[in-house]
Amino acid sequence: MGWALPGLGSAPEFQGFALCPGLQGCDKQFFNASLQFENMDHLLDFINSNTSKLGITVEYATLAEYFGALHAANVTWHVRDHQDFLPYSSGPFQAWTGFYTSRSRLKRLARRASALLYAGESMFTRSMWPAPHQHLDLDWALKQLQQLRWAVSEVQHHHAITGTETPKVRDMYVKNLRSGMQGVHELMASIVQDRTPAFTDPGAGGHVAVVYNPLAWTVTTLVTLTVGFSRVNVTDESGRPVAAQVQESKEKHPAYNLHVLTTIPGLGYRHYSITRTQGTQEDTKQLGTSLARTSNFGRKTETHAGPRGRHLIRVENDCYTLFLDRDTNLMHSILERESNRTVRVTQEFMEYRVNGNLRYGPISDNIVFVPTDTAKRPWKSVGMQIVAGKLMTEIRQFFYRKVRDRNHTYAIYSRLAHVPVGHGGELLCRRIEQEYRVGPLELNCEAILRTSTSLHNRQVLYSDSNGYQMQRRLFREHTSNSIARNYYPMVQSAFIEDGRSRLVLLSEQAHGVSSQGNGQVEVMLHRRLWNNFDWALEYDLTLNDTSVVQPVFWFLLGPRPLTTGLRRRSGLALQHAPVVVLRELNETAQNLPGPQQQEAVTLPPSLHLQILSIPGWNYSSNHTEHLQNLQKGHRGKAKVDLRRVLLRLHHLYEVGEDPVLSQPVSVNLEVVLQGLGSVVAVEERSLTGTWDVSTLHRWSWRTQDRPHRRDSSSSHSAPPQGTKVTIYPKEIRTFFIHFRSSEPLADPVTSERPQGPQEKERDPGHGKAAWRDEGRPAAHPIG
Repeated sequence: MGWALPGLGSAPEFQGFALCPGLQGCDKQFFNASLQFENMDHLLDFINSNTSKLGITVEYATLAEYFGALHAANVTWHVRDHQDFLPYSSGPFQAWTGFYTSRSRLKRLARRASALLYAGESMFTRSMWPAPHQHLDLDWALKQLQQLRWAVSEVQHHHAITGTETPKVRDMYVKNLRSGMQGVHELMASIVQDRTPAFTDPGAGGHVAVVYNPLAWTVTTLVTLTVGFSRVNVTDESGRPVAAQVQESKEKHPAYNLHVLTTIPGLGYRHYSITRTQGTQEDTKQLGTSLARTSNFGRKTETHAGPRGRHLIRVENDCYTLFLDRDTNLMHSILERESNRTVRVTQEFMEYRVNGNLRYGPISDNIVFVPTDTAKRPWKSVGMQIVAGKLMTEIRQFFYRKVRDRNHTYAIYSRLAHVPVGHGGELLCRRIEQEYRVGPLELNCEAILRTSTSLHNRQVLYSDSNGYQMQRRLFREHTSNSIARNYYPMVQSAFIEDGRSRLVLLSEQAHGVSSQGNGQVEVMLHRRLWNNFDWALEYDLTLNDTSVVQPVFWFLLGPRPLTTGLRRRSGLALQHAPVVVLRELNETAQNLPGPQQQEAVTLPPSLHLQILSIPGWNYSSNHTEHLQNLQKGHRGKAKVDLRRVLLRLHHLYEVGEDPVLSQPVSVNLEVVLQGLGSVVAVEERSLTGTWDVSTLHRWSWRTQDRPHRRDSSSSHSAPPQGTKVTIYPKEIRTFFIHFRSSEPLADPVTSERPQGPQEKERDPGHGKAAWRDEGRPAAHPIG
C-alpha cells in the first residue's frame, strides 16, 4: 500500500510515498487474508480520519499505482551502485545467510533442468525451421517442453530454490524436475534420430554420440562419456579419427572415462562414432585415442612435520602451471602465464560447527547460519593421484576424517586441459575445473572449501547476488555473529583481486561465499542441521541432509583485463555445456541419409542468445485483444501458433568494463539467423514477450549522476531498422522473429493449459536418450 508522507523528498512540491507491504502475517497465514484485510480496513480508516494530527494519508495501491506516484513526483534520486540489502539479519544472531546453500542437490538439479530446457528450446526451434521435422509429433514435442517449463518455474518459489521447504515438498520438486528432464531428453533423441550420418564399417557395432551446442558461439571443449572398456576408437562424421583420451573412472570400477575433444559451431551438432577395438593399445593410440597414466602418492597427515614446499610437482598447460606440495598433497601455488606471476594458492575443506539446542544458544536452520566458532579442519590425512594424459591431466585429492579411514569424506578433482590458447581453445585452456565430493556430513555441520592466496584483497569480495550484476562486498566487523554476517550469495560468479591479478570462481549452482581473511575466499558447499525449535519441528523444516554433493567450479586466474573478458563467457559455457544424446550404431542407423547441415548461428562475443524458442502460446500476441478474450470468457481450446519464434539477446558487459566488449553491438538478425531460414519481419516485444514495445512508454528517472557509473550510457535503444538492431551494454531485448517457411507447417496443434508435471511420472530408465543429472562433467554411460 502507499503512504503519502508530506515533506519528504528533495523537491518542494514533492509529497513522499513509502511502500508498506500489506501486513498479512507470515507466508503460512494467507488463509486468514480476509480477516486481516478487515483489520487493515479499520487501521486505514483510523489513520485517514486523523490526517490533520498524524500528517499522513494511507490507501491501498498496486505496484503500478505506487511507482506511478513516485514517477509523477519527478524528484532526483541517488544511485546506490555497490549497495544492496544483503545480507539480511532479523537479529544479532539471525543472519539469513544459510539458505544460500541449503539443499545443495536441489539447487544443482534446478539449475541443470533450466540449462536442459534452454538447450531443448533452441533444438526444437532449429528442427522446425526452415522446414518442420518430418517424423516429429509437434503436439507431443511441445508438451515435453511445457512440462519442463512448468517444473523449472515451480522450483523458483521462495521456499523451493532457497532450500527452505519441507522434505515432502522437496521430493515433489525433484520428482517434477526429473520427469520434465526425461521428457525433454526423449524429445532431443527424437529430433536427432533420423539425422545421424552414415558411418563406415556396418558390423563394428558401438554407439553414436550426437553432441549439440546450445550457445550461439563456437565452443571448443572436452565431452566426457563413461565406457566399459579402455580400447576405443572415436571417429567423426567423415570417418576421421578424433583426439580422445581414456582413463580409469575416479569412482566407478571397472569403468573408464572417455574424453573427446570437440569444436561445435553455434547451435550446431557434431556426430561421433564410438566403437570398441580389438587391437593392442598401440593400435588404439594410432587411431587417435590415448590412455592416460595414473600415479599414486601415499597419504600425508595433517600434522606432517618438517619443512613444506621443498618437493613440488608440476602440472601444466599453455596457460597455467599448478604446483602441488608433495609433503602435504595439497596445492601450493599457480603460475599464470599471461603476466608470468606465481600466486600462492592452497585449498582445504573446513567445517563450521553449529548449535542445535535452543537451551544452549542461537541455532542454525534452513535459513539462518550461526556458527559457534571459527571453521576447523575435519580431516587428518590427504591422499593424491595424478592422472596424466595428452588431452587433460586430472589431480585427485582425497581427504580422510581419520588417518586409517578406508573411505574419504571429501575430495577435489582438478582438471587442466592440454589445448593451445589459439584456434578457439582460449576458454578451455584458461580454466581450472574443479569438482568436489562432499559428504555425508556429521550432524550440525556446515562444510566449506577455503582457498587461501597471496592476493592482497583486504577481505574485499565481489559476488553476483542476482546473476546479472557484480556487487562489491566489504568485510564488516560486528560485535556478534560476524562470520555469518559477512556471507553473501554467489549465484554464478565471485572473485577477489589485488592490483595485479584477479582470481575468479564460477559455479554451476548457487552457494554462499565469503572472504574471512586477507587473500581468502571460502564457499559453503553443504549443510546438515537439526534443531529442537518447536516451530521448525511442527512444519518439519529440518535440514538433516545425509546426501553426498558434487558441485563443480571453474577457476580463472590472471590480470584483470584478461579475466574481465573471460568471466562472463566462461560462466555461460559452464552453465550451458554441450548436450550429448547417445544412439546405438546399427545397420538401420548406418543406412540413413546424412544429416542436413544447417548454418551456424553465431553472435559477437559480447552478446548472449538468452532464448530461442517457439513458445507455443495459444493466445493473441496483442495483449489488449488477449485481455478482451479473457473477459469475454473465451478460454476454450485455441490453436497454438508454432510460427512465432521468441528471440532474446543479452549484452553481457557493463559500460566501461572492457574497452572493446563493452561497446554497443549492432547485428543483422537476417544474417545471424540465416541458418534457420529467411527472416521476413522482426517485432520487438517487452522483456517477457507479452507486450508490443511500440505500445509501451518507458519512464525516465532523474538521477544524481556520478563519474564511472556502471549504467551511465546516455544512449537509448532505437527500434529495429528492418532486421538490424543495436544492443547497448547490459541491455536485454526480446523479439518475435517471423521466417519465410519453405514448406507449410502442419495444421497448428490444439493445446490447453499444460498439465502439471506431477500428473505423469516416467520410469527414469525408460527413453531413447542416455543421461544422468548427477556428477560433472556429464559422463554418459556406454555399455
